[in-house]
Amino acid sequence: MLVGLFLALLAPLPALAVNPDEVLANPALEARARTLSEELRCMVCQNQSIDDSNAELARDLRILVRERITAGDSDRQVLDYIVSRYGEFVLLKPRVSEKTWVLWGMPGGLLLVGAAALIFLARRRSGKPTGTLLSDEERQRLDEILGK
Repeated sequence: MLVGLFLALLAPLPALAVNPDEVLANPALEARARTLSEELRCMVCQNQSIDDSNAELARDLRILVRERITAGDSDRQVLDYIVSRYGEFVLLKPRVSEKTWVLWGMPGGLLLVGAAALIFLARRRSGKPTGTLLSDEERQRLDEILGK
């Protein structure tokens, strides 16, 4: 019973795909490698980081990250190297650059366009009567109902 409960509690935890033969001996370098692996997209799975993916390409990227770290590259240099080989799409969080201005600016731009449209429509409608005038027959019927 307790074993089943324990296994049920572990089920929702992500299964990390890093193999023991990939792990660096230096814990500080391994921590850097894991952090960088969480920022890189698996090109096969596309919605997973390479740290979470079991795909061969993800494994190759994890090894490449570790090779670059052990060669003395900074985190920025490692990411720049990977991006130069695979393109911006490999980053799970794209950088703000000339190429991504539209991506980052579109939500704000759409909000401004929507607000401007609402203000324009509100100003256009103000001052206009919202209904039509009553005809003579409708006015007589209303007077009868009201008892005038």
